[in-house]
Amino acid sequence: MKTFAKSFLQQEALPEEAINAAAEVMRSGRLHRYDATEQDPGHAALLEQEFAAYQGSEYCLAVASCGYALYITLVAAGVKTGDQVLCNAFTLAPVPGAINNCGASPLFVESNADLTIDLDDLERKAPEANFLLLSHMRGHLADMDGIMAICEAHEITLIEDCAHTLGAWWGDRRSGSFGRAACFSTQSYKHMNSGEGGLLVTDDPDLIAQAIMLSGSYMLYGRHLAAPPEETFAGLRNSTPNYSGRMDNLRAATLRPQIPQLDENCVRWNRRAQWLADGLAQLPHVRLPQKLQPARPVASSIQFFLEGREPQAIEMFVEKCASRGVQLKYFGAAEPHGYTSRYDSWEYVGKAQPLPQTLALLGQLVDMRVPLVFDEDDCRLIAEIIGEVLADVDG
Repeated sequence: MKTFAKSFLQQEALPEEAINAAAEVMRSGRLHRYDATEQDPGHAALLEQEFAAYQGSEYCLAVASCGYALYITLVAAGVKTGDQVLCNAFTLAPVPGAINNCGASPLFVESNADLTIDLDDLERKAPEANFLLLSHMRGHLADMDGIMAICEAHEITLIEDCAHTLGAWWGDRRSGSFGRAACFSTQSYKHMNSGEGGLLVTDDPDLIAQAIMLSGSYMLYGRHLAAPPEETFAGLRNSTPNYSGRMDNLRAATLRPQIPQLDENCVRWNRRAQWLADGLAQLPHVRLPQKLQPARPVASSIQFFLEGREPQAIEMFVEKCASRGVQLKYFGAAEPHGYTSRYDSWEYVGKAQPLPQTLALLGQLVDMRVPLVFDEDDCRLIAEIIGEVLADVDG
């Protein structure tokens, strides 16, 4: 019986340039982002400048995590205590967590058969909120033209959670270029790796100025290279609280050399996902979500539906795959496990909202990471093992 030996959590080594830059920061002792000089603005400030250029945005702020970036973006955009914020129900816990941190409540929107936000349900619920926090969950890009039309018709402020779509495109526009602001993750299992980290981008000078103050700049906002002029901060100096969540120079040093590699790595992720998809598509009663046109996603993970199976059978399938080295996640489990939880398990958001369509989808949904350390033979073997276990479970 074949087994798989590689770890699904193993990441590629950082570029040598990143390792050397990190070592130099540690030797210098100048880890704090505002420990800068006129000759050396520091890696955090340079990362913001370089990532803004990559993304095609006017401004950028580097912070401690994507969840933190979402939180201060919502605050800076005007979300207040008691507000409702529209959010797709298929997402991860930091997204409703950011809404809750503002004192607001998520108003969940159904997901459709291809794991993107359901536009019909969004249209129905749009009159009830002024903000949409759109999670491009697991890299599945929704119909951005349709979303923008709804947001414009109902005067909804769009914030994009692009934790899973760094390097992705919708037509000729990058993911993260549609809303008033967008947030990206540099957690280890995302598309750039600093262990933890977040990047906020926007073209709005007032939003970024407030976000910089909220992040804990004190009166050192002039040391940001991807920020608006200092006079933009004049009315914020004494009225904006400090919610310290800055990124340090050490993490920023590891990220800067990864930006030039992003586009090539996106190609590599998609190639591996296609090898897996080719094998999974041959299995009975296995459905892969379809990519909308003109989306060009980055598939650093892959999802598939085990249609017609009961939850107990799917949980058994996941356990048997794990015993053969293939680590999968099941989004239909009633109780949270590891990184995976379901919208109706987040009790802090209040009474569970009725979302039968999403609940049915999650009840059949299996998820798998696609690390770049895997090669074509690995992907073919994984698909083969999944097929064998599925045949065994189905009897």
